[in-house]
Amino acid sequence: MIKLLVVDDSALVRKLLVQVFAAEADFEVEVARDGAEALTQLARFGPDVITLDIHMPQMDGLACLDRIMLERPTPVVMVSTLTADGAETTLEALRLGAVDFVAKPEGAVSLRIHEVASDLVAKVRAAAGARLSSSHRLKERVRHRIGGAPSVPSSAGGGEEDEHAPATGRGVVLVGTSTGGPPALEALLTPLPADFPWPILVAQHMPATFTGPLAQRLDRLCAVTVVEVSRPVSLEPGHVYVGRGDADIIVSRRAGDLVAMAAPPLANYPWHPSVDRLVTSAMDHTSATQIVGILMTGMGNDGAQAMTRLREQGGRTIAEAEDSAVVWGMPGELVKAGGADYVESVGEIAARLQMLTP
Repeated sequence: MIKLLVVDDSALVRKLLVQVFAAEADFEVEVARDGAEALTQLARFGPDVITLDIHMPQMDGLACLDRIMLERPTPVVMVSTLTADGAETTLEALRLGAVDFVAKPEGAVSLRIHEVASDLVAKVRAAAGARLSSSHRLKERVRHRIGGAPSVPSSAGGGEEDEHAPATGRGVVLVGTSTGGPPALEALLTPLPADFPWPILVAQHMPATFTGPLAQRLDRLCAVTVVEVSRPVSLEPGHVYVGRGDADIIVSRRAGDLVAMAAPPLANYPWHPSVDRLVTSAMDHTSATQIVGILMTGMGNDGAQAMTRLREQGGRTIAEAEDSAVVWGMPGELVKAGGADYVESVGEIAARLQMLTP
């Protein structure tokens, strides 16, 4: 049984969430009305996973999350509103150690809870199996919250021999991630210099309300320029292009130049922005030998099939290692398919990438 603690100040929301999980055979559910009660339940009930509301009186969700991570690190799924303020707060929660988030349905929650029920159950199940104790990112987030200095992933240049010589000429880097992705993207992008030679395209599974704030946050933290793709834009070195949520990001050509575009989602790609579709589109418009694919933490298998084909056709691929991935679904599927040239902990991926690009 999965021991779940539901934390929300709304009696109605608590009741509805309990009903959602009571319909599943593998959950034992307790509730808490606020952050202080959640901390009491943390010690008494010992949950395997927690759903945590952000806006609560006395102790809000971020303060409660911080205490959880300090006192008894436990996988947490934040329950967020689909607003700009909600997006910023949710991204901060992910930075502090939350595994994932689910958006509250807008309007009458009692009438629309079914719209998020399956997504919520899937995310909570995945979070229950998340690896927190071995995650260096968790420790860094806690140090960041209490004022300590986080460690910085090392950059390339250590002189390690590599069986792949750096590619020549212009190419593209394609990054796919889902659950646990925002902190992993931060670890990947912050060590890169402003003049990183290839453009980087990112497919992060996330609603449209969140991808813009994510790009803005990463742009503030990184030397490279980070933007959200909402219209066709020419690819430039030193730039990172984040796919707009609820759509797909694809590579195309205009007047001979490579461009990134937002494309309406297709039914045969179940996750969006789709990693498989991004990689496939890039291979349609440039040689596989000029592509580096990176697949990081996330549940499911999006990207594994396309990146395996990429490697077979001469591209280079990096999968995040199990010891650092919050959920080793997507990168694990790439490794199992034999599609990963390298398997690296999240703090080492930037260094490997710099070895592979001119």
